Amino acid sequence: MSGLDPVDLTAKLVRCASVTPVNDGALEVLEEVLGAAGFDCTRVDRGGICNLFARWGNKGNTKSFGFNGHTDVVPIGDEADWSMPPFGAEIKDGTMYGRGTTDMKSGVAAFVAAAVDFVKDTPPDGAIVLAITGDEEGDALDGTTALLDYMAENGERMDVCLVGEPTCPETMGDMIKIGRRGSMNAHFKVTGKQGHAAYPHRANNPLPAMMRLMDRLDSHELDQGSDHFDPSTLAVVTVDTGNKATNVIPAQCRGAVNIRFNDHHSGASLSDWLRGEADKIAEEFGLQVEVEIKISGESFITPPGALSDLVSGAVEAETGVKPELSTTGGTSDARFVKAHCPVVEFGLVGQSMHQVDEHVRVEHIEQLKSIYTRVLRNYFT
Repeated sequence: MSGLDPVDLTAKLVRCASVTPVNDGALEVLEEVLGAAGFDCTRVDRGGICNLFARWGNKGNTKSFGFNGHTDVVPIGDEADWSMPPFGAEIKDGTMYGRGTTDMKSGVAAFVAAAVDFVKDTPPDGAIVLAITGDEEGDALDGTTALLDYMAENGERMDVCLVGEPTCPETMGDMIKIGRRGSMNAHFKVTGKQGHAAYPHRANNPLPAMMRLMDRLDSHELDQGSDHFDPSTLAVVTVDTGNKATNVIPAQCRGAVNIRFNDHHSGASLSDWLRGEADKIAEEFGLQVEVEIKISGESFITPPGALSDLVSGAVEAETGVKPELSTTGGTSDARFVKAHCPVVEFGLVGQSMHQVDEHVRVEHIEQLKSIYTRVLRNYFT
């Protein structure tokens, strides 16, 4: 492949052990490449998180295409479980192995390589913006949000944005994400009265109350889906007392649920429902129920139209596959970008992300660069 090699750039990024919130030189690798290609690069570090904003072309240009991605990765787990060095970027039989190869250093390398070659070979009448964070896999408080805050404060803009997350379930090109479900976690603490298991009438056992609450939440049908979303889901993820004694009724029990919700709901409406159910249990059982809720993001949708058509056309031209427009999966930083401009996501096959021996086909990295290049060419034509 001519021009900037996205495979080599992926390898350089993978060799940076950038487990959130550590940068380990990943953004410096990109800053050097982009700066040499004429991009104005600005570090937008905040709260101990490293972020990079890069722009080619005039600030505030009336035609500005944006890419968003992240260089941070999840922990490797037990290194002994890996058959290849987790930060080695070694290639075997056409496959590169290492943490972040799929999620999503190859995606970042592909759009950086596409952008660098595009502005060199066919300088567009417009601007290209790259917003790259080191805080997508963590709390995401000082990552893409910091970049968007910087843009708002400094007159920077994107008209549209493509997030390079791995989106394809099975084969290269089979899915584009045009939205995401909202996500929230609710933690419950039920407090009763400790006592001897042989004299339950002298105690107030929090466990039956917690089990009743979890059953009601789990049994409740949130909705049946909407035009662009599957039905919302609620999963009970833990119930725990920390009690190792079988002859003691514990004083407290903790539980938690995770909800992935569609556009029938908001984080606020679901929070009200959860607290209402907790209040009912507290009254029925005569004990205290505390609720703590964290909303990771609201659901959003970029309706099918010009942006999804642009990306779909490029994907189909380069892969021969017509992608499905989907809102499935977890959350991504697109949930922040959607407040700034229309956003869709397209990237690699994501089957090995976060796994031991995470890997990517070398040919797919090259193909992804070609897709992003075609997107840029068609956008600025």
